[in-house]
Amino acid sequence: MDDLAHHLSEEWGVPLTDVDLLTVALTHRSYVRERADLNLESNERLEFFGDAVLGFVVAEHLYRTYPDYSEGELSRVKAVVVSEPLLYEAARAAGIGPHLLMSRAEEAAGGRDRPSILSDAFEAIVGALYLQCGMDHARQFILRFLSQRIDAIARHEHDQDFKTAFQELVQAEGKGTPTYRIVSQEGPDHLKVFTAEAKVGRKVYGRGTGRSKKEAEQSAAHDALEKQAAKKAR
Repeated sequence: MDDLAHHLSEEWGVPLTDVDLLTVALTHRSYVRERADLNLESNERLEFFGDAVLGFVVAEHLYRTYPDYSEGELSRVKAVVVSEPLLYEAARAAGIGPHLLMSRAEEAAGGRDRPSILSDAFEAIVGALYLQCGMDHARQFILRFLSQRIDAIARHEHDQDFKTAFQELVQAEGKGTPTYRIVSQEGPDHLKVFTAEAKVGRKVYGRGTGRSKKEAEQSAAHDALEKQAAKKAR
């Protein structure tokens, strides 16, 4: 594991001096059960801690980098960035999978490339880096693998393509693809106002109005995003 710590220190550009903590960060609970004789600790507690550090770093980066963004825009971008699919991509870019400790059964079932396992391990490594190296190195690691993704999502959000932003959010949460339905249209042809609903499955997430069907659908998606951001803020 000393050789691995040295290798990953060079790969990630951060000092990994606490080999024991790195081992915990890379240990899946299935390996703890399989090797009960070793009295090991899984990475679940570090993942819990790393999740909080990750959320802070992403929020700080967004706040400092995008001073013109509203609270709602910042919340929506953050929600997508810290979602499992984005962290899975970051974990793969960091090359975490091959170094994970897991049971033979979990490995045979494809665990080394399972999004939930890799995203959890990414957060656990963030937690380990904070504890042994401090916030600066934890931030450096996070932004090394997430900054381009953060900026791409943030630019997309500010373009006010609310339908795409809402789709990315719900798909990141594993809820499927939104659909839109025009539920009413009022007024004469030259002053018609459309009302649209944004739905995922049978659930209505937002409603909006506009002078065209496209504008009404964008408004409904915007309403849905605002409601989801408010829900996460509670």
